[in-house]
Amino acid sequence: MVFSYQEFLQYLGLYFWPFVRLGAAMAMIPVFAMPAVPVRTRLLLALFITVAVAPQLSLPPPIDPFSAEGVLTLMQQVVIGLAMGLVFLIIFQAFVVGGHFVSMGMGLAFASMADPTSGLNSPVVSQFFTIIATLLFLALNGHLLVIQIVVDSFRLMPPGAHMLSHDSLWQLVKFGAWMFSAGVLMTLPVVTTLLLVNFAFGIMSRAAPAMNIFAVGFPITLLTGLVLLSFMSPFLLEHLRTLIEQGVELIRTFHLETA
Repeated sequence: MVFSYQEFLQYLGLYFWPFVRLGAAMAMIPVFAMPAVPVRTRLLLALFITVAVAPQLSLPPPIDPFSAEGVLTLMQQVVIGLAMGLVFLIIFQAFVVGGHFVSMGMGLAFASMADPTSGLNSPVVSQFFTIIATLLFLALNGHLLVIQIVVDSFRLMPPGAHMLSHDSLWQLVKFGAWMFSAGVLMTLPVVTTLLLVNFAFGIMSRAAPAMNIFAVGFPITLLTGLVLLSFMSPFLLEHLRTLIEQGVELIRTFHLETA
């Protein structure tokens, strides 16, 4: 059997373009992009997944990777992959933002540790939320959902020289702004209760100035926060499921610019 050069480019693109898009997405998703996962492991994982899912895709148009159109197509795959990965990164960052609010109310904002998903310092409550969200994400088969979304995206956004539309990018920006409101809504009962506790200690400090409010208030505030976190933890699963559903719905609205 003899293959023409055009057919060779099609079969090359059948594996190369999904590999680039999937690799770009995995570079942003916290479960795959955490510092504990080596770059070589991510590349091999993206390669194995590409080999497994490529036969399910339709043949792309024959595009020479070394041509101007090939460079634009490569940029397209990177942008689409990063955009999809950024959606899941925003979902995890909502838990980090919520942890910051709770830490400030509990008085633990000064206690920071290295975040395993980003390598940066974040409060211990944010660490707790991030670890729980990661375990729940894996328990919900979120990693398989990511792979399925990337595969489905090739039916809606096939390889070519067209980039993501301005409307898709704007929706992504608005989803990033919604990260802060999601963090507030997630921890609103805990933050409100801690605010009332701190308000009560403020009144006590004015009524009895001789009382050492720091020695009395900090243990009570910390204990109250821990009790509230124990009541809040079972609801993190529902928050995560809601965020994932909204993120997947956003990704499915992505579309390319028309010529």
